[in-house]
Amino acid sequence: MEVDMSDAESTKTSQNFIRQIVAADVEAGRHSTIVTRFPPEPNGYLHLGSAKAFSINFGIAEEFNGRCHLRMDDTNPEKEETEYVESIIEDIRWMGYDWGDHLYFASDYFGRLHELAVKLIEDGKAYVCDLDQESWKDYRGVPSRPGKESPYRARSVGENLDLFTRMKVGEFEEGSHVLRAKIDMTSPNIHLRDPALYRVKKVHHHRTGDDWCIYPMYDYAHALSDAIEGITHSLCSIEFEVHRPLYDWCIENTGVFESHQYEFARLNVTYLVTGKRYLRELVHGNHVSGWDDPRMPTIRGMRRRGYTPAAIRSFLEEVGVTKFNSLTDFALLEHHVRQDLNETTNRVMGVLDPVRLVIENYPEGQEEELPAANHPSKPEAGDRKIPFSGELYIEREDFMEDAPNKFRRLTVGREVRLRYGFFVTCTGFSKDPDTKEITEVRCTYDPATRGGDSPDGRKVKGTIHWVSANHALDAEVRLYDRLFAKENIMDGSDGIPWIEHLNKDSLATVRAKVEPSLAEATPGTVFQFERKGYFSVDTSDSRPGNPVFNRTVTLRDTWGRKRG
Repeated sequence: MEVDMSDAESTKTSQNFIRQIVAADVEAGRHSTIVTRFPPEPNGYLHLGSAKAFSINFGIAEEFNGRCHLRMDDTNPEKEETEYVESIIEDIRWMGYDWGDHLYFASDYFGRLHELAVKLIEDGKAYVCDLDQESWKDYRGVPSRPGKESPYRARSVGENLDLFTRMKVGEFEEGSHVLRAKIDMTSPNIHLRDPALYRVKKVHHHRTGDDWCIYPMYDYAHALSDAIEGITHSLCSIEFEVHRPLYDWCIENTGVFESHQYEFARLNVTYLVTGKRYLRELVHGNHVSGWDDPRMPTIRGMRRRGYTPAAIRSFLEEVGVTKFNSLTDFALLEHHVRQDLNETTNRVMGVLDPVRLVIENYPEGQEEELPAANHPSKPEAGDRKIPFSGELYIEREDFMEDAPNKFRRLTVGREVRLRYGFFVTCTGFSKDPDTKEITEVRCTYDPATRGGDSPDGRKVKGTIHWVSANHALDAEVRLYDRLFAKENIMDGSDGIPWIEHLNKDSLATVRAKVEPSLAEATPGTVFQFERKGYFSVDTSDSRPGNPVFNRTVTLRDTWGRKRG
């Protein structure tokens, strides 16, 4: 059944339970302005899962005429760097989102967070615990068995205030003292068993320097930063669901602002890992060339590969927002990339596995230029001129010595069309006597078929692409494939460590011949190599006259055919 766009959008909206919650709050007048936030920890680069999270937060704010804050939750100085802060800002902007003046850091609130911790102590709701980490594990217990109270839980308010002050001024060593919330050591939710609020960390902070030697724990700082900023809807992935009671406790017991947390399913995609820990291992283990390796699901990697913000956003919109974790087919992401690039990219010709084609009856020394459309369905994209000569390069797979009847490309005696060029008929070929590899294909051409049409109306069954041997530009082409060979890397059913499922064929490099118009191609530009796929000009390694291309995606669309 055909559905118009308004109905389709209505269906998507109804399937997004977050939108339903916010819409109900707006209708009930609970909030005059909807305020969301995206709070990354600046300890790594953003990835496809991050894109889902910030797309939801910025999307909800935009849809309901509110605002979305970007806040760096920088409470763990050992792992955080300004480099990551800058990359996060750049990646989110590249994706098309803007936070205006609302860029914040949890470190902006260190003073206020400390004041609130003091208030919790004064109210008898927090205490300083001297148990080291190993001892605390025994006291905390496990989810199936209640914990037991710390021997320091009954300290007086005065003693706790004194100890917390001494923690703050650096009197104690790391690991020797922790400020804990006094909640419930028998709770089935282990996160409510007197969780740590502050710990001693004598580490330089990328923004506050050496001003602090105690730092708030993530759960405490996250909840109260939301409250301080007046966040109306704290949207996060489903793994934080068990943390929500602690989130609520921190807000209820400090009384700053009544913020509420809502969780959605995280994004899991076949043949990918998205957790920072796993991505960090790939980088530091030299399994990839870096955070921007085009095989990586980082935003930087996808950008370098040639994925576009529009394609990623379209993919995320189709994946939708649910409460239940599922596994999304990587082919769906590729489908959206193809759909976008098909509309936006110019066409060129490049031969990835070249073999020489000699036109025996082409006038010796003659050269000409043939017009070629930059986009088949967009006349406004214009034409370009492609040089043509008596010696060309074609794909090795476009010739077959003993071809079956269904083979529509070159074999001896068969006529095909050269894209934008002439009809040619194969007359013979040469082989390397040792390797038996085809070294040259020979043909004749019909000069009356210039432009690819025959004046006598005869038809040919095949069309192949080519580049002029005299004018071809040498180019390095990197043929990227999926990084992992296993569909669901993390299911663990085979007992094999996840890292051992790396696809050994995820990268192949070839020396290609491309048309000379690509000599000055701008890094980051994506082209369709006719009949071969979409390729981006590498942003790190390309140089004028010496381009490097990354395969963005092939032309074959398994997802599109599946749905059709």
